[in-house]
Amino acid sequence: MTNWMPDLAAGSGPLYVRLADQIERGIASGSLPDGAKLPPQRNLAFDIGVTLGTVSRGYALARERGLVTGEVGRGTYVRAGRAPELKPPPPIIAEPVPNRSVGTEMLRFDTTAAPENGVAALVSRTTADICRDYPEAVSTYIRAVPQRWLDAGARWLGRTGWQPAAADIVPAQGAHAAIMAVIAATTVPGDRIVFEDLTYASIARSAALMGRRGIVVGSDRDGIVPEDFERLCAQQHPKIVFLMPAPQNPTLACMPEDRRRAVAEIARKHQVWIIEDAVYGVLLHDNVPPLAALAPDRVFHVSSLSKGVAAGLRGGWVACPPNLAPRVSVAHKMVTGGGPFLMSEIAARLVLSGAADDFRSATLAAIASRVRLARDTFAGLDARLDDRVPFLWLTLPEPWLSSAFKKAAAAENILIDDEDEYKAARSEKVYHGVRVGFSTVPDLDRVAAGFRVLRRLLDEGPAAYDTYN
Repeated sequence: MTNWMPDLAAGSGPLYVRLADQIERGIASGSLPDGAKLPPQRNLAFDIGVTLGTVSRGYALARERGLVTGEVGRGTYVRAGRAPELKPPPPIIAEPVPNRSVGTEMLRFDTTAAPENGVAALVSRTTADICRDYPEAVSTYIRAVPQRWLDAGARWLGRTGWQPAAADIVPAQGAHAAIMAVIAATTVPGDRIVFEDLTYASIARSAALMGRRGIVVGSDRDGIVPEDFERLCAQQHPKIVFLMPAPQNPTLACMPEDRRRAVAEIARKHQVWIIEDAVYGVLLHDNVPPLAALAPDRVFHVSSLSKGVAAGLRGGWVACPPNLAPRVSVAHKMVTGGGPFLMSEIAARLVLSGAADDFRSATLAAIASRVRLARDTFAGLDARLDDRVPFLWLTLPEPWLSSAFKKAAAAENILIDDEDEYKAARSEKVYHGVRVGFSTVPDLDRVAAGFRVLRRLLDEGPAAYDTYN
């Protein structure tokens, strides 16, 4: 028995990951020689002041890395004769966006990806493990989808008492690719797709490239208006409707249960498919059932790791109505060229190990701290916020126009999105709104400073902003 004691204050990321890192460092330094027995899990948990589950997961992660071995009743031992350690590749750091007019870095309030929270270090080690365990799979095309990828999708998508069947899951290269695969599988060129006036408009633009026709449905502060949806269904016979029930991007509308039931019934009556984009829904976990629970025969439920864990992983899944998963899987391959084994395996391991849940919790804590700043800074204005959502929707005070405010912010080295970024089609309706994302700027002081600049612009009005060049 060794007297080895890990220091979990060192490192970053979840505690169980730090524990596995400490085991790896101990082996590298010689303080944990080959064959050394690690402390019993219960004893170690008591000694370092963590839960037994944290230690169990840390030991399990060390086993996955090939560092230790063990049997129930015997204990955990450093593996003897281990293969040479694979050095993980250095992370790729995104270059800041320069402001060419003034030569300074722009503050990115135009993105809502999950914040950097230590996931890169875990991904690099996981990548090395996968390359060691599956060298042939990494270097060739995917011939079959492992069951664990389907299980991971079912686990990540499940919410509010609803759990999709693993057999109905299709892994995808992110939520966008999943949505386009559904559109390709269920429509043909010329078919109509219903969008809210303000929405994640990249789907409308992508569908237009595929020859599909977008039509716009009315919406209010609770989302799509059922009466207008039924009118469109009766008059224009769309094949599919794209929705983000909770929260809607960019307005943060959360569709109440009675309206979801009404929309589901209308879709069933008119034989319209529903795409339920829950990419932000994985952050909410509220008590309102998803559309997929209300109309499992009509709904394709889509989400990914981009908002809760890491956007760069491109890990996503779609839960399909019964018997449609093979069709969507083929469409995904045709649209994207096929998913990479490495990224899909990483995403599955993060979910099934529980690491994705830990990173999501860290993301939610980071979002909440920024929302508190936003509430204080934009007090008295029409700003829609939710403690779990990484952006705010700001209705501009008179006489600001959305496009002018975006330009004024850019002149102050702040990137935000105006309402035109989210319009699915040309529209006479004007919202005078902007979306401000705040999840990816790591420094809270910079976030607070950026918020103060935006508030100053709002208070001064466009008369104080010189548009002449």
